[in-house]
Amino acid sequence: MKVGIIGSGMVGATSAYAIMMRKAASDIVLIDANPKRAVAEAQDIMHAVPFASATDVFAGNYSDLKDAKIVVIAAGANQKPGETRLMLMEKNASIMRDIISHTAEVNPNIIFLVATNPVDIITHICIDIAKEFGIPSTRIIGSGTTLDTARFRTLLGLHIGVDPQHVHAYVLGEHGDSEVLCWSNVDIGGVPLEDFITHRNIDFNDDIKNKIDDGVRNAAYKIIEGKGSTYYGVAGAIAKLVEVINRDNRAVLTISALKDDVEGVKNVTLSLPHLIGGEGDLGVLPIKLNVKEKMLLKKSAEIIRSKIDEYESK
Repeated sequence: MKVGIIGSGMVGATSAYAIMMRKAASDIVLIDANPKRAVAEAQDIMHAVPFASATDVFAGNYSDLKDAKIVVIAAGANQKPGETRLMLMEKNASIMRDIISHTAEVNPNIIFLVATNPVDIITHICIDIAKEFGIPSTRIIGSGTTLDTARFRTLLGLHIGVDPQHVHAYVLGEHGDSEVLCWSNVDIGGVPLEDFITHRNIDFNDDIKNKIDDGVRNAAYKIIEGKGSTYYGVAGAIAKLVEVINRDNRAVLTISALKDDVEGVKNVTLSLPHLIGGEGDLGVLPIKLNVKEKMLLKKSAEIIRSKIDEYESK
């Protein structure tokens, strides 16, 4: 399966590397407004292929997407001094329109994976643009809180001494400050968290809970403070999504997608657990939340919807 990646910056290039190392695609084409950057990144990744799996990684253009299954959108403008958030959003919307229109010309059946931040808003914009080209919303998937969910499972797993792959926990809502860690339905290999920590005699209190919450919610800020940007984690999330779609694995992932109604908030794009397979988004799954989590999810949805309203009323 061929995968296209639009944008060869740190997120795009690292995603290509992660996809190659995961053996999630047979061909990876890098497309960038700066062709030299795309060529350089493709060559660098190709030099690692002999140590991993047979993958053809090359720089190309939109015509190379005609036989691709997925295109990852990792392109976008950075905010400049004096530029408002709305101005930046308008600029990124123009970039998304350009990407989707050029891609749809050569491959109207492709699945778009959106990684550009703010991912919930950008995904919502991409869904609206894609409608004009007859592309259903099920083929527009935002990376959403897949990374935040991984952070949650990692930190919780470290504390209780369990492989994070056996920690089942979700982060819902916005990929951002208002995200919701769902503590009420965490289980460890099918065993509720409270039963597990009691059985294993593990120290667990509100301070530990708050420390994990802070570690998940503020991870990006801390990483950016230390090294300027984040890219390994989201690249891992993108590689996982690519693998699931290419292999039709039918995995449950917290992707960002359009919802008709979330706790009374209409027409909003945010993250909930979805079944993901070869055709893209196969639908949201029901999840039981307690009263507090429902209130927090509603607040998160309202924050995202207000940003969408700001953009749409320009």
